Amino acid sequence: MSAIPASHAPIKRSNFRWVVAGLIFLIYTIAAADRANIGVALPFIRKEFAMTNTQAGALLSLFLFAYALAQLPSGFATSRFGVRKIFSVSMILTSVFTGLIGSSSSILMLKIYRFGLGLAEGPLPVGITTTINNWFPPHEKGTAAGIFLSAVKFGPVIVPPICAVIVAIWGWREIFYFFAIPGILLAVIWYFFVTNHPSESRHCSPQELAYITGSSEAVTAKQRQRPIRSMKLLDRLIRAKKIDLLTTNKKVFKSWNILGCSLSYCFQLGISNVLLAWIPTYLLTVKKFSIMNMGFVAAAPWVGAVIGNVMGGLLSDRFLNKRRKPGMMLSALATAGMMYALINSPADPVQYGALLFVTGILLSLGFSAYMAYSMGVTTKQTFPVASSVVNMGGQLGGALAPFVTGMLLDSYGWDYVFLFMAIGSLMSFLVLTTIAEPIND
Repeated sequence: MSAIPASHAPIKRSNFRWVVAGLIFLIYTIAAADRANIGVALPFIRKEFAMTNTQAGALLSLFLFAYALAQLPSGFATSRFGVRKIFSVSMILTSVFTGLIGSSSSILMLKIYRFGLGLAEGPLPVGITTTINNWFPPHEKGTAAGIFLSAVKFGPVIVPPICAVIVAIWGWREIFYFFAIPGILLAVIWYFFVTNHPSESRHCSPQELAYITGSSEAVTAKQRQRPIRSMKLLDRLIRAKKIDLLTTNKKVFKSWNILGCSLSYCFQLGISNVLLAWIPTYLLTVKKFSIMNMGFVAAAPWVGAVIGNVMGGLLSDRFLNKRRKPGMMLSALATAGMMYALINSPADPVQYGALLFVTGILLSLGFSAYMAYSMGVTTKQTFPVASSVVNMGGQLGGALAPFVTGMLLDSYGWDYVFLFMAIGSLMSFLVLTTIAEPIND
């Protein structure tokens, strides 16, 4: 038998979209670390710049308010100009403001640089979710969103132990200098390797492009092979139905499905940010842990969160046929229970770390679904704006919660903080019951 000429040999389908997913994970791990490192530095910053709990909460929230304000402009800009340039510039500015925080000579400068960091980092999540929407087929979007959000939580995993070592050897300022460097390099790599759409990339083969856009035989065969599960009872509980896609930005702003998703995310992200910003202080001042014990225990919920995000994405993609609400609702209910459990938490570092680990898993099970939900109710043209609306709502909650926590600590105590978070998670669940689960396949 004669050999097949090289020109007629079958071309192997590339998998460059997973390289893109890897870059997303690396970049947002650094971005998440840039925002999270102040939680570890805060007790040492307060020794140099005296401030009350309320003032400390306000400092933590400044980043988040600026981050929330940047969402809508970022959505419109990304929709008009694409991801590539805006995303790369945003990452470079994020690194610059991170380094500037370490040079602060007063509380005012700390506030200015934290606000600037929020504005600089604001375009990143819209850019990443738009990239996921463009680069992945529908049955992989939840998994890709889980990878992205696991990076959001993996940043806080590496922050406490690394920061504890840096503080022990040098001081709190060096934390911000250290974390400022990697983002600049990764921004350059993103600009040269990740295009706005896979059709523009020389690394994406025609076969992979067909797979992503759903026009390949491989996708059709895979859909035929996937078992169809009967979920009639679940669909009634989550209000699953066919809906009209939101084809204009005006429809996006009037859609309760988008607004309700945003409001629910507001409550859940508020809880996440309180744990991120205040748990190191809680471990040092209430549990009386050493700096090293604090570093490792404070990382526990985010180790769990990495697992929870990936599990949640796989669950919604592979086992629930792209249904997003079940994970969101389960996460909200379970988190309310875990907040109540933290009121009477153990003092032993290992036991407390285990409790925080489980909390991180349960809290994060539904987070990837918040990112993927808008993909099921919008077109590719209106998705960036819809994504920015959902993320803006989440970030406003994330900004408000640490500030409220500071006020609760000044007037009451930690039990009220955990009760506040439990009530917020229950409110998130109730809001989720009012939005529809899109079934458009």
